[in-house]
Amino acid sequence: MPANPNLDACLPAALRGPATTIAPIAAGLSGAGVYRVDAGGGQTFVLKISRDDETAAAWRRRLHIRRLAADAGLTPRVVHADESRLAVLSDFVADRSFPAYYANSGTRAAALALLGRTLRRVHALPSPPEAEPLDVRAFLARTWERLAPRFATPAFAGDAIARMLAAAPPPSERALVLSHNDVNPSNLIFDGERLLLLDWESAAPNDPFFDLAAISVFARMDEATSATLLAAYDEAPPAPLPPRFAHHRRLAAITCGTLMLYVAQRNGHAGAAGDETLASTPSLAGFYARIFSGSLDVATAEGQWCFGLALIKESAAL
Repeated sequence: MPANPNLDACLPAALRGPATTIAPIAAGLSGAGVYRVDAGGGQTFVLKISRDDETAAAWRRRLHIRRLAADAGLTPRVVHADESRLAVLSDFVADRSFPAYYANSGTRAAALALLGRTLRRVHALPSPPEAEPLDVRAFLARTWERLAPRFATPAFAGDAIARMLAAAPPPSERALVLSHNDVNPSNLIFDGERLLLLDWESAAPNDPFFDLAAISVFARMDEATSATLLAAYDEAPPAPLPPRFAHHRRLAAITCGTLMLYVAQRNGHAGAAGDETLASTPSLAGFYARIFSGSLDVATAEGQWCFGLALIKESAAL
Protein backbone atom coordinates (compact mmCIF):
# COMPACT_ATOMS: atom_id res chain seq x y z
CA MET A 1 0.00 0.00 0.00
CA PRO A 2 1.30 3.55 -0.63
CA ALA A 3 2.72 5.41 2.34
CA ASN A 4 0.34 7.74 4.13
CA PRO A 5 1.85 11.24 3.75
CA ASN A 6 1.38 11.94 7.47
CA LEU A 7 3.13 8.70 8.38
CA ASP A 8 5.79 9.29 5.75
CA ALA A 9 6.65 12.55 7.55
CA CYS A 10 7.53 10.55 10.67
CA LEU A 11 10.39 8.86 8.84
CA PRO A 12 13.90 10.21 8.37
CA ALA A 13 14.30 11.89 4.98
CA ALA A 14 16.44 9.06 3.59
CA LEU A 15 13.56 6.58 3.99
CA ARG A 16 10.80 8.70 2.47
CA GLY A 17 9.64 8.27 -1.08
CA PRO A 18 7.74 6.03 -3.49
CA ALA A 19 9.88 2.98 -2.72
CA THR A 20 8.72 2.98 0.90
CA THR A 21 5.50 1.29 1.97
CA ILE A 22 3.83 1.65 5.37
CA ALA A 23 1.21 -0.79 6.60
CA PRO A 24 -0.54 -1.09 9.97
CA ILE A 25 0.30 -4.14 12.04
CA ALA A 26 -1.45 -5.65 15.02
CA ALA A 27 -0.42 -3.96 18.23
CA GLY A 28 -1.08 -4.08 21.95
CA LEU A 29 -3.53 -2.22 24.15
CA SER A 30 -1.68 1.06 24.65
CA GLY A 31 -3.63 2.91 21.97
CA ALA A 32 -0.48 3.70 20.00
CA GLY A 33 -0.37 3.30 16.23
CA VAL A 34 2.09 0.63 15.06
CA TYR A 35 3.18 0.21 11.44
CA ARG A 36 5.56 -1.91 9.42
CA VAL A 37 7.82 0.15 7.16
CA ASP A 38 9.43 -1.49 4.14
CA ALA A 39 11.94 0.89 2.59
CA GLY A 40 13.41 -1.31 -0.13
CA GLY A 41 16.75 -3.03 -0.24
CA GLY A 42 15.69 -5.35 2.52
CA GLN A 43 15.28 -2.50 5.01
CA THR A 44 12.36 -3.16 7.35
CA PHE A 45 11.40 -1.12 10.39
CA VAL A 46 8.60 -0.62 12.90
CA LEU A 47 7.05 2.83 13.34
CA LYS A 48 5.22 3.53 16.58
CA ILE A 49 3.22 6.71 17.11
CA SER A 50 2.00 7.47 20.62
CA ARG A 51 -1.68 7.88 21.39
CA ASP A 52 -3.22 11.35 21.20
CA ASP A 53 -3.21 12.02 24.94
CA GLU A 54 0.50 11.26 25.40
CA THR A 55 2.46 14.28 26.65
CA ALA A 56 5.81 15.21 25.19
CA ALA A 57 7.43 14.91 28.64
CA ALA A 58 6.11 11.36 29.12
CA TRP A 59 7.19 10.45 25.59
CA ARG A 60 10.72 11.71 26.27
CA ARG A 61 10.94 9.71 29.52
CA ARG A 62 9.82 6.55 27.77
CA LEU A 63 12.14 7.14 24.84
CA HIS A 64 15.04 7.52 27.28
CA ILE A 65 14.23 4.15 28.84
CA ARG A 66 13.79 2.58 25.43
CA ARG A 67 17.19 3.85 24.29
CA LEU A 68 18.79 2.44 27.44
CA ALA A 69 17.17 -0.92 26.72
CA ALA A 70 18.19 -0.79 23.05
CA ASP A 71 21.80 0.04 23.95
CA ALA A 72 21.80 -2.99 26.24
CA GLY A 73 20.44 -5.25 23.48
CA LEU A 74 17.11 -5.72 25.24
CA THR A 75 14.82 -4.14 22.64
CA PRO A 76 15.18 -3.39 18.91
CA ARG A 77 17.52 -0.55 17.95
CA VAL A 78 16.00 2.93 17.84
CA VAL A 79 16.62 4.29 14.34
CA HIS A 80 14.83 7.64 14.45
CA ALA A 81 12.71 9.66 16.90
CA ASP A 82 10.42 12.57 16.03
CA GLU A 83 9.25 14.43 19.13
CA SER A 84 6.93 16.74 17.19
CA ARG A 85 4.90 13.69 16.13
CA LEU A 86 5.70 11.52 19.18
CA ALA A 87 6.97 8.87 16.77
CA VAL A 88 9.76 6.32 17.09
CA LEU A 89 11.20 4.18 14.30
CA SER A 90 13.02 1.01 15.29
CA ASP A 91 14.49 -2.03 13.59
CA PHE A 92 12.13 -4.83 12.67
CA VAL A 93 13.23 -8.11 14.26
CA ALA A 94 11.80 -11.36 12.87
CA ASP A 95 10.23 -13.38 15.68
CA ARG A 96 10.96 -17.10 15.96
CA SER A 97 8.43 -17.51 18.80
CA PHE A 98 9.61 -17.65 22.37
CA PRO A 99 6.38 -19.47 23.42
CA ALA A 100 7.27 -22.28 20.99
CA TYR A 101 10.85 -22.35 22.30
CA TYR A 102 9.52 -22.59 25.85
CA ALA A 103 6.83 -25.16 24.98
CA ASN A 104 9.35 -27.56 23.41
CA SER A 105 10.45 -30.00 26.11
CA GLY A 106 13.88 -30.20 24.50
CA THR A 107 14.51 -26.46 24.78
CA ARG A 108 12.43 -25.50 27.82
CA ALA A 109 15.38 -25.43 30.22
CA ALA A 110 17.30 -23.16 27.85
CA ALA A 111 14.23 -20.96 27.42
CA LEU A 112 13.81 -20.53 31.17
CA ALA A 113 17.50 -19.73 31.58
CA LEU A 114 17.35 -17.15 28.79
CA LEU A 115 14.19 -15.57 30.24
CA GLY A 116 15.69 -15.34 33.72
CA ARG A 117 18.95 -13.82 32.45
CA THR A 118 17.12 -11.36 30.23
CA LEU A 119 14.89 -10.06 33.03
CA ARG A 120 17.91 -9.73 35.28
CA ARG A 121 19.53 -7.55 32.61
CA VAL A 122 16.35 -5.48 32.32
CA HIS A 123 16.38 -4.90 36.05
CA ALA A 124 20.03 -3.82 35.91
CA LEU A 125 19.14 -0.81 33.74
CA PRO A 126 19.38 2.49 35.62
CA SER A 127 16.07 4.07 36.61
CA PRO A 128 15.67 7.68 35.45
CA PRO A 129 15.94 9.95 38.52
CA GLU A 130 12.44 11.36 38.00
CA ALA A 131 10.76 7.96 37.48
CA GLU A 132 7.93 7.30 39.92
CA PRO A 133 7.54 3.75 41.26
CA LEU A 134 4.54 1.80 40.02
CA ASP A 135 2.13 0.85 42.82
CA VAL A 136 0.34 -2.10 41.23
CA ARG A 137 -2.25 -2.43 43.99
CA ALA A 138 -3.13 1.26 43.61
CA PHE A 139 -3.37 0.79 39.84
CA LEU A 140 -5.73 -2.17 40.39
CA ALA A 141 -7.87 -0.10 42.75
CA ARG A 142 -8.10 2.82 40.28
CA THR A 143 -8.99 0.52 37.39
CA TRP A 144 -11.70 -1.20 39.41
CA GLU A 145 -13.11 2.12 40.61
CA ARG A 146 -13.46 3.29 37.01
CA LEU A 147 -14.95 0.00 35.86
CA ALA A 148 -17.30 -1.21 38.59
CA PRO A 149 -19.93 1.58 38.66
CA ARG A 150 -20.84 1.29 34.98
CA PHE A 151 -20.04 -2.27 33.95
CA ALA A 152 -21.65 -5.50 35.11
CA THR A 153 -19.06 -8.05 36.17
CA PRO A 154 -19.53 -11.53 37.67
CA ALA A 155 -19.75 -11.61 41.45
CA PHE A 156 -16.71 -13.85 41.72
CA ALA A 157 -14.60 -11.25 39.92
CA GLY A 158 -15.62 -8.43 42.26
CA ASP A 159 -15.06 -10.67 45.29
CA ALA A 160 -11.59 -11.67 44.08
CA ILE A 161 -10.58 -8.07 43.47
CA ALA A 162 -11.85 -7.02 46.90
CA ARG A 163 -9.86 -9.81 48.57
CA MET A 164 -6.71 -8.82 46.68
CA LEU A 165 -7.03 -5.18 47.68
CA ALA A 166 -7.68 -6.10 51.30
CA ALA A 167 -4.74 -8.50 51.56
CA ALA A 168 -1.59 -7.15 53.18
CA PRO A 169 1.41 -7.91 50.95
CA PRO A 170 4.31 -9.83 52.52
CA PRO A 171 7.31 -7.70 53.49
CA SER A 172 9.49 -6.52 50.63
CA GLU A 173 12.64 -8.59 50.23
CA ARG A 174 14.41 -6.72 47.46
CA ALA A 175 15.17 -3.19 46.34
CA LEU A 176 13.11 -1.62 43.58
CA VAL A 177 14.44 -1.97 40.03
CA LEU A 178 13.54 -0.53 36.65
CA SER A 179 10.78 -2.97 35.77
CA HIS A 180 9.21 -3.51 32.35
CA ASN A 181 5.81 -4.08 34.03
CA ASP A 182 4.19 -5.71 30.98
CA VAL A 183 6.08 -8.94 30.45
CA ASN A 184 3.69 -11.15 28.51
CA PRO A 185 4.26 -13.39 25.48
CA SER A 186 3.04 -10.76 23.00
CA ASN A 187 5.85 -8.44 24.16
CA LEU A 188 8.62 -11.01 23.76
CA ILE A 189 10.60 -11.32 20.52
CA PHE A 190 12.98 -14.28 20.16
CA ASP A 191 15.38 -14.06 17.22
CA GLY A 192 16.87 -17.51 17.78
CA GLU A 193 19.53 -16.26 20.16
CA ARG A 194 18.37 -13.12 21.95
CA LEU A 195 15.17 -12.41 23.82
CA LEU A 196 13.96 -8.84 23.28
CA LEU A 197 11.13 -6.97 24.96
CA LEU A 198 8.68 -4.65 23.21
CA ASP A 199 6.26 -1.99 24.55
CA TRP A 200 8.12 -0.20 27.32
CA GLU A 201 5.24 2.22 27.98
CA SER A 202 4.66 0.88 31.50
CA ALA A 203 8.33 0.73 32.51
CA ALA A 204 8.90 2.17 35.98
CA PRO A 205 10.56 1.22 39.27
CA ASN A 206 8.88 -1.78 40.86
CA ASP A 207 9.54 -4.89 42.88
CA PRO A 208 11.68 -7.21 40.69
CA PHE A 209 9.34 -10.09 41.50
CA PHE A 210 6.51 -8.45 39.51
CA ASP A 211 8.00 -9.03 36.04
CA LEU A 212 8.98 -12.58 36.95
CA ALA A 213 5.60 -13.32 38.48
CA ALA A 214 3.68 -11.84 35.54
CA ILE A 215 5.37 -14.00 32.90
CA SER A 216 5.02 -17.06 35.14
CA VAL A 217 1.25 -16.46 35.09
CA PHE A 218 0.97 -15.90 31.33
CA ALA A 219 3.18 -18.93 30.62
CA ARG A 220 1.15 -21.01 33.12
CA MET A 221 4.24 -22.06 35.07
CA ASP A 222 3.72 -24.32 38.04
CA GLU A 223 5.58 -23.68 41.30
CA ALA A 224 8.57 -25.83 40.36
CA THR A 225 8.96 -24.11 36.99
CA SER A 226 8.54 -20.69 38.60
CA ALA A 227 11.26 -21.62 41.09
CA THR A 228 13.53 -22.62 38.18
CA LEU A 229 12.89 -19.24 36.53
CA LEU A 230 13.68 -17.39 39.73
CA ALA A 231 16.84 -19.48 40.17
CA ALA A 232 17.95 -18.53 36.65
CA TYR A 233 17.30 -14.89 37.45
CA ASP A 234 19.29 -15.09 40.71
CA GLU A 235 21.97 -17.40 39.28
CA ALA A 236 21.38 -19.64 42.28
CA PRO A 237 20.03 -23.13 42.94
CA PRO A 238 16.21 -23.48 42.92
CA ALA A 239 14.57 -22.75 46.27
CA PRO A 240 10.99 -22.55 47.57
CA LEU A 241 9.12 -19.57 46.16
CA PRO A 242 9.25 -16.57 48.52
CA PRO A 243 5.84 -15.46 49.87
CA ARG A 244 6.17 -12.09 48.11
CA PHE A 245 6.71 -13.81 44.75
CA ALA A 246 3.56 -15.86 45.28
CA HIS A 247 1.72 -12.66 46.22
CA HIS A 248 2.87 -10.96 43.02
CA ARG A 249 1.66 -13.91 40.93
CA ARG A 250 -1.85 -13.40 42.27
CA LEU A 251 -1.56 -9.62 41.97
CA ALA A 252 -0.32 -9.78 38.36
CA ALA A 253 -3.08 -12.18 37.32
CA ILE A 254 -5.92 -10.22 38.87
CA THR A 255 -4.58 -6.80 37.80
CA CYS A 256 -4.10 -7.87 34.19
CA GLY A 257 -7.51 -9.55 34.26
CA THR A 258 -9.21 -6.42 35.56
CA LEU A 259 -7.43 -4.30 32.96
CA MET A 260 -8.67 -6.63 30.21
CA LEU A 261 -12.25 -6.26 31.47
CA TYR A 262 -11.77 -2.49 31.38
CA VAL A 263 -10.52 -2.68 27.79
CA ALA A 264 -13.46 -4.93 26.85
CA GLN A 265 -15.87 -2.38 28.31
CA ARG A 266 -14.17 0.45 26.40
CA ASN A 267 -14.51 -1.59 23.22
CA GLY A 268 -18.25 -2.08 23.65
CA HIS A 269 -18.71 -5.34 25.57
CA ALA A 270 -22.12 -5.51 27.25
CA GLY A 271 -20.79 -7.00 30.48
CA ALA A 272 -21.99 -9.94 32.55
CA ALA A 273 -25.17 -11.72 31.53
CA GLY A 274 -25.81 -12.80 35.11
CA ASP A 275 -25.11 -16.52 34.89
CA GLU A 276 -21.30 -16.43 35.01
CA THR A 277 -19.69 -18.33 37.89
CA LEU A 278 -16.14 -19.25 38.78
CA ALA A 279 -16.83 -22.86 37.81
CA SER A 280 -18.39 -22.00 34.45
CA THR A 281 -15.63 -19.56 33.46
CA PRO A 282 -13.00 -21.14 31.19
CA SER A 283 -9.52 -21.47 32.65
CA LEU A 284 -6.52 -19.67 31.21
CA ALA A 285 -5.58 -22.91 29.45
CA GLY A 286 -9.08 -23.08 27.98
CA PHE A 287 -8.84 -19.48 26.82
CA TYR A 288 -5.52 -20.16 25.09
CA ALA A 289 -7.00 -23.22 23.38
CA ARG A 290 -9.76 -21.06 21.90
CA ILE A 291 -7.23 -18.47 20.74
CA PHE A 292 -5.07 -21.12 19.05
CA SER A 293 -8.10 -22.71 17.39
CA GLY A 294 -9.18 -19.36 15.97
CA SER A 295 -12.59 -19.42 17.66
CA LEU A 296 -11.69 -16.37 19.76
CA ASP A 297 -9.69 -13.22 19.01
CA VAL A 298 -8.12 -11.20 21.82
CA ALA A 299 -8.34 -8.10 19.61
CA THR A 300 -12.14 -8.16 20.01
CA ALA A 301 -14.21 -7.08 23.01
CA GLU A 302 -15.42 -10.65 23.52
CA GLY A 303 -11.86 -11.97 23.46
CA GLN A 304 -10.76 -9.34 25.96
CA TRP A 305 -13.72 -10.15 28.22
CA CYS A 306 -12.89 -13.87 28.18
CA PHE A 307 -9.20 -13.18 28.75
CA GLY A 308 -9.97 -10.95 31.73
CA LEU A 309 -12.21 -13.49 33.41
CA ALA A 310 -9.72 -16.31 32.74
CA LEU A 311 -6.92 -14.33 34.39
CA ILE A 312 -9.08 -13.50 37.41
CA LYS A 313 -9.99 -17.19 37.70
CA GLU A 314 -6.28 -18.04 37.43
CA SER A 315 -5.51 -15.73 40.35
CA ALA A 316 -7.84 -17.77 42.56
CA ALA A 317 -5.83 -20.92 41.85
CA LEU A 318 -2.43 -19.39 42.68
